[in-house]
Amino acid sequence: MDASNNGESADQVGIRVDNPENPHDHTDALGSAGSGGAGSSVLVAGASHSFGTGAIGQLANGYSSPSSSYRKNVAKMVTDRHAAEYNMRHKNRGMALIFNHEHFEVPTLKSRAGTNVDCENLTRVLKQLDFEVTVYKDCRYKDIVRTIEYASSQNHSDSDCILVAILSHGEMGYIYAKDTQYKLDNIWSFFTANHCPSLAGKPKLFFIQACQGDRLDGGVTMQRGQTETDGDSSMSYKIPVHADFLIAYSTVPGFYSWRNTTRGSWFMQSLCAELAANGKRLDILTLLTFVCQRVAVDFESCTPDTPEMHQQKQIPCITTMLTRILHFRDKQSVAAGRV
Repeated sequence: MDASNNGESADQVGIRVDNPENPHDHTDALGSAGSGGAGSSVLVAGASHSFGTGAIGQLANGYSSPSSSYRKNVAKMVTDRHAAEYNMRHKNRGMALIFNHEHFEVPTLKSRAGTNVDCENLTRVLKQLDFEVTVYKDCRYKDIVRTIEYASSQNHSDSDCILVAILSHGEMGYIYAKDTQYKLDNIWSFFTANHCPSLAGKPKLFFIQACQGDRLDGGVTMQRGQTETDGDSSMSYKIPVHADFLIAYSTVPGFYSWRNTTRGSWFMQSLCAELAANGKRLDILTLLTFVCQRVAVDFESCTPDTPEMHQQKQIPCITTMLTRILHFRDKQSVAAGRV
């Protein structure tokens, strides 16, 4: 992309604060800032309503009919009732599905230069964490659903968890496949405890690199100032069907998400760096806190030829329904402990 093009509307350029000479950051969204978003006439796949567009609302939208709540759903207990940590001592870490979208059939969507860097980096660090990684490139919506449905139908009894990453364009409450946009609950709902019993009580992790709107975050300059100070664990138990989900968005609802065309998106750069350095040392929520710190502090857009996009900031948004601490223990040491 050409940073000097004043007509640039969707994927504006920007860079890390520490390298202002390399303007290659883009946003994963439609339309120019404040434009209201382009592509509003695009067909929405599997649209649902009533519960809002946030992560929890979309999970509720994906829930089955009220009559299903009267069915008795039973799944194998994989962790003691009051255990502090998830059981990560299964034979396998689990599946990691990466949906990497670079090119689109939707006319208003530009190609996402830099996304392959994200995909390669994420694949590498997830393999280091013992995930079985599969990458799907530029899938149409029906192919995404088919893949997710198949994954949810598998027996995950020997797996610790499942992870799904989606790298694409997006807008408030929607994400784009190659051919259309869809609501994210179309993906999550396949893995609720009642739909995928072999993952009941296990972490279900979703990482979404996409815009959630076209608003910009100008940030606030921080200045130094004066500091002011002011027993029944083995018994059976029931869990909510939406328990044990974690959804990590690259940005907060309504805002742009920035991507560097040579280094990858700010969020994925930060996530991969933290997973590589601390993936087997820190629990996932502590690790994601430091991901948020990296994105918030180390990155800033640099588009002097497009003033409204210049010196903008970003903060990831983490929605968690996890019920225990999640550590990615080294599988070799876990296997040795079982012997």
